[in-house]
Amino acid sequence: MRAFAALMDRLAFTPGRKEKLRAIRLHLDRTPDPCRGWALAALTGGLELRTVTPALLRRLAAERTDEALFALSYDYVGDLAETVSLIWPGEGDGAEPPRLSDVVEKLRRAGRAEAPALVSGLLDRLAPPERYALVKLATGGLRVGVSARLAKQAAAEWGGVEAAEIEELWHGLAPPYPELFAWLTGGEKPAAAGRAPFRPVMLATPFEARDREAAEPADFAAEWKWDGVRVQAVSDRGERRLYTRTGEDISPAFPDLVAAMAFEGALDGELLVRAEGDVGAFNDLQQRLNRKTAPKALMARLPAVLRAYDILRAGAEDLRPCGYAERRERLGAFVAALDPERFDLSPEIPFESWEALDTLRSAPPHPAIEGVMLKRLESPYLAGRPKGPWFKWKREPHLIDAVLMYAQRGHGKRSSFYSDYTFGVWDGETLAPVGKAYFGFTDEELKKIDRFVRANTVERFGPVRSVRAEPDFGLVLEVAFEGLAASSRHRSGVAMRFPRIARLRWDKPPREADRLETLKAMIETAGPRT
Repeated sequence: MRAFAALMDRLAFTPGRKEKLRAIRLHLDRTPDPCRGWALAALTGGLELRTVTPALLRRLAAERTDEALFALSYDYVGDLAETVSLIWPGEGDGAEPPRLSDVVEKLRRAGRAEAPALVSGLLDRLAPPERYALVKLATGGLRVGVSARLAKQAAAEWGGVEAAEIEELWHGLAPPYPELFAWLTGGEKPAAAGRAPFRPVMLATPFEARDREAAEPADFAAEWKWDGVRVQAVSDRGERRLYTRTGEDISPAFPDLVAAMAFEGALDGELLVRAEGDVGAFNDLQQRLNRKTAPKALMARLPAVLRAYDILRAGAEDLRPCGYAERRERLGAFVAALDPERFDLSPEIPFESWEALDTLRSAPPHPAIEGVMLKRLESPYLAGRPKGPWFKWKREPHLIDAVLMYAQRGHGKRSSFYSDYTFGVWDGETLAPVGKAYFGFTDEELKKIDRFVRANTVERFGPVRSVRAEPDFGLVLEVAFEGLAASSRHRSGVAMRFPRIARLRWDKPPREADRLETLKAMIETAGPRT
């Protein structure tokens, strides 16, 4: 447990990707089985410990200290694991802490009735650093800046294999991954035990001005970039799975699409939904994401569809080494044999020059299009983000001026700062919240905003503060976002896609910020409801 705690601490305060990779590699090298397997499971989201909830931890900590003291401490610190680890009485029992594998096994076996005593006993025994790691582990909220892909990359580098090899085996493995570590330490490579495996996707790089100068239009095919979720649909010997581009299996949320996957192969495409007979906006798709089951009424109202971009496998044939032009021809024939209500082919865009394509990109034929994709005709399907074969050329973001209304403490290295901001625009004489953003500003700007929030707090709601915002006093934020949709779930009636802070407008009075009718007009002029 001590080694895992040291890893959590190092990852939380190490900003660089290379250093995070190095920290994970060192941990795998110095930690025996099965502890390193459970650490990898925690980092990749493969460890589910459902009996320990944040509410339970807050209750236990409040009982051991004082409810008001815990609430004030949590408000100040902003991170549950850090608060519990510091406020819990005592410095541990001084004995050697239990192994990570022992802690995991106890937590996995514990029922809800046993969990409070088990967690309290562990917190009593552990020192503050191990307590911090325990809470992170038990709640699944690591928040140490490590994605599942990065953790797998570190394991691949440590074992001297390609990350793509691990990705293709991953869904046939179970933590603490004894077969994987046996292979990475010189043993035999595990067989692909799972049917319908995920295959690492090919990603695009932004299409910059220097790329347009160096590239010839005739060497590329272009197609629309739709605002959905990139997925991989795999059907293999009766097993059907729908993966996100990071390898997360989302099949249970989209059984209507999975049921229509009457093929043998693997398709790459965009997951969309239909709303009122047309392609739905991302806000519509969000209603179906992150669900363990899909209600029949929701599936009927927002049926799932796949707009196919590429084909990785047809039957038993691996098409990834083929050039894009050849794969595209095979894809067309493959999709033509599928249910047209669920699958269609992403249309290519004829163009003769970058200027002509730029004109089309700036005024696409549908509001659910966020730009264009460019694919070099001879490019094979390569895992990762190689520079040159594929480009994405997105529309310029929308910009509005909004007023800071609420601020919330961040997590990890930002847990001491108010770094998550809710902003609004004028609706008559009052502000209506329209979005939330937590990036787009520098560390120095973060410190200035944090000081402004603390000096101008109107009300406190746990880790959230209401900030003074009046026509002649407040902080105006220039907000960039990719799209806007009508939303009945938001009080303002609008939902933003990918909002971020573009600029701090200290020079602008809040009364000059944008109005809600301006945002609603943007939806109306964008085309029919999606």
